[in-house]
Amino acid sequence: MPTTSTNAVPPNDSQPHDARLHNSRLMKAMRREPTDTTPVWIMRQAGRYLPEYMAVRSKVTFIELCKRPELAAEVTLTAQRVLGVDAAILFADLLPMLEPMGIDLEYQKGEGPVIHNPIRTAAEVDRFRELEEVSSLQFVFDAVKLIRRDLPADIPLLGFAGSPFTLASYVIEGGSSKNYLTTKSLMYRDEGAWTTLMQRLARSLVRYINAQIDAGCQAIQLFDSWAGCLSPSDYRRYAMPFTKQVIDGIRPGTPVINFLTGNPALLPLLREAGGDVIGLDWRVDFAEGWRTVGYDVGVQGNLDPVSLMADLPTLRSRAKAVLDAAAGRPGHIFNLGHGVFPEVPPDNVKALVQMVHELGAK
Repeated sequence: MPTTSTNAVPPNDSQPHDARLHNSRLMKAMRREPTDTTPVWIMRQAGRYLPEYMAVRSKVTFIELCKRPELAAEVTLTAQRVLGVDAAILFADLLPMLEPMGIDLEYQKGEGPVIHNPIRTAAEVDRFRELEEVSSLQFVFDAVKLIRRDLPADIPLLGFAGSPFTLASYVIEGGSSKNYLTTKSLMYRDEGAWTTLMQRLARSLVRYINAQIDAGCQAIQLFDSWAGCLSPSDYRRYAMPFTKQVIDGIRPGTPVINFLTGNPALLPLLREAGGDVIGLDWRVDFAEGWRTVGYDVGVQGNLDPVSLMADLPTLRSRAKAVLDAAAGRPGHIFNLGHGVFPEVPPDNVKALVQMVHELGAK
């Protein structure tokens, strides 16, 4: 699908590159400015559902793909091009930034990420090193530079990182968890150790994110994949101050999408933590979610990812329902309520992008 026919700014070579990015569909929406149609990108848009991605992935391990800039750039660029979306998102992972902080990380086939030396006690927090400088993650920034070089001049590149609570839960649990028993136990038993851990993560994240911006990213999404396990009072006390610390430390002028999944009760606090755009997952009624966070901030979302398994008329109806709930208000970025699943037919994702551009046209 050609991307130039659906972008907000025609490819006019007389217009400076920076101006074309500034006036792109996505960046205008982040500023809550009117756009010709609703911008759309897809979380996990470079993923296993795409045959073009699998052609690259089949030759290397996941972590090799993350750490080889030319391959990370290739899958990032290909996904944007074949889908016709209004933004590329850097192909990377949340966890490799933990390795130079003293974490022994392995991606096991069929198991996902495993941390072999988790931090389970207050005493062990001392061996968790702050990321004082980011040269060990140069592969990420090299990928950003390659992507930015080859992206169309009016397509922004999103960088991303995990929020402090999500990264802390990986570090403490040693992987994913259903109940976050170990994480919450440390959090409740020794708030001083918890605060030390979270501050080290927050300061490290600021350096890492700003290096992505310096390398060529136009905007950032923060993923808090696991903070939905917290009650509102616990989120306010143990997580929100550190997410806010990260957002406040991001290079001024760089828009931030703040995304948390799994607990609609946290939306007012997510807004309080900061961000130019608040991500809504599919468990949230879209219209109610935007009212909750306030119309003076943009929102992103929030189609249920499983909708992509439906027939096209049903998919169109469900996409239209999200757009209708947005009511044409400037500041909506269409996305799924979380990442696309590997089982989804790629043609359905391409069709969704076309539907959103058609239905969202003013």
